[in-house]
Formats: sequence, structure tokens, C-alpha cells
Amino acid sequence: MSSCNGDCSSCASSTCGDRKAESLLAQPNPKSNVKKVIAVISGKGGVGKSTVTSMLAVAMARRGKRVGVLDADITGPSVPAAFGVTQCQGANEDGLFPALSRTGIQIMSINLLLDNPADPVVWRGPVIAGAVKQFWTDVIWEDVDYLFVDMPPGTGDVPLTVFQSLPVDGVVIVTSPQDLVSMIVTKAVKMAQMMHIPVLGFVENYSYIQCPDCGKKIRVFGKSHLDEVAEQFQLPILARLPIDPAVAEACDNGLMETVDTEVVSAVIAAIEKTR
Repeated sequence: MSSCNGDCSSCASSTCGDRKAESLLAQPNPKSNVKKVIAVISGKGGVGKSTVTSMLAVAMARRGKRVGVLDADITGPSVPAAFGVTQCQGANEDGLFPALSRTGIQIMSINLLLDNPADPVVWRGPVIAGAVKQFWTDVIWEDVDYLFVDMPPGTGDVPLTVFQSLPVDGVVIVTSPQDLVSMIVTKAVKMAQMMHIPVLGFVENYSYIQCPDCGKKIRVFGKSHLDEVAEQFQLPILARLPIDPAVAEACDNGLMETVDTEVVSAVIAAIEKTR
């Protein structure tokens, strides 16, 4: 068009042949430097997604990488407690500085901004999604090699906002061995595919508990149904994690950086291969 100024966002024409697809990606804080963004999602709650996210962050940090965790679960934040952090480093005119864990993992969560962490966040969906977006645009993530995003369960406002607004390089789906897993996991995979986000694979949490005396693996939730879903989508099962009281205790006491992360080594290897 002869009157085109090159700014498609200000143009009302819907028939222009030169119209460019508009990106919904939000610009990070100008002082931020994040190389890779990995979202950890689950189709339902109660599968230990935040614990898995925390373990992945610890494992990656032990490989000498600079790591951050963006806690996008606004109404159920648990990452700060798992790392024993209670407040951010402060803010200036450039933005907000995340909290630092004992080993230097950068963490941002709504619980770090509340006067009382036990106070509920009673916000509507768009406000919650906006807060998560601000954790990307307003927070200064300093030289982060891998930013893990701990997503809320389901396929609602926040996952949609993260997938549209953040440059997500890959998704890890956390699930558990129960009958309803096929339908729930399928929803999560299909949402990632709809948003053109690569699914790196599955992590089955609570897969079994190991007897401390004889070493026998007991399938508390019965036979796993994840294999069928993995075959259907041609995606790998990267790890099957046991019910481990030591991990639960470390999480409750803010000591996630002391846990053994060897069980997620295959997940880390898959993340490191993301382009």
C-alpha cells in the first residue's frame, strides 16, 4: 500500500498483502540476559512438578551453569520454600532483582513479594497472567544459561501467556502413574504442539517406592500408563522418579540444593540438546 509506514500494529487494513505476522513475545528486561527458557508443565496438580523443577535447577547448577527459576504458579507458589529463600535482593529504576539461593540460583516468585507468604493470592486469571509476564519483563535475570519456568497445572491463562510471551525453547511434562494420565498428558502435549513448543519428553514422578530393606520397587499407584502415551506421540520418557522421603524432607526444610539429582540426569541431557 502506498500509505504504508511499515508498522503493521498501527494498521487497520485486513487485506494488505504486505501484512506481517505479529509476534506476541514480550521483551525481557533490558538488563536481563537469558539464553534458554525451559517450561516444566503438568496436566494436573499434585504430581510434584515444583519439586521436579527445583531438582532440574539444582542439577543444572551443579554442571556449572547459571540457573534461574521463574515460579509461574502464582496461586500455589512453593519454589522459594524449597530453596529456603524469603525475599528478593531489592529493586532499582532498572527493575527487580530476584532472590539468590545458597548456591546462586536466581528465583522469582509471588511469595517473595508478599508481606505474609501465607496470604492467598485472590486474583482473576488475566491479573495472574499479567504478573507472570512481569516476572519476565521487569525482573533482571543476570547472565542466566537456563531459566526454568515452574508452570501451574492445566492449560489455562498462565500456560498460554508463558507460551505466547516468553521464548520457550522446550517443555518437560511431569506426570504420575495413574489411569487418568493418558487424557491429561495428551492435553498438555497437544497444547505445546499448538503453540509450536518442542516437547523434550516426560518425567514420571511417584513412579514407585523402594523398600529400604530388600530393595524391591513397589508400584504404589499401580501399573504405569505413560508408555502408551509416549508411544502415541513418539516422545521419550526421560525419567521415572521414586517416592523419596529424603527429597520431601529437603523440600520442606528449604534444602533442595542438598538432594541427589542423579535421577534427573537424562532430563538434563535432553535439555542441554535444545537448540
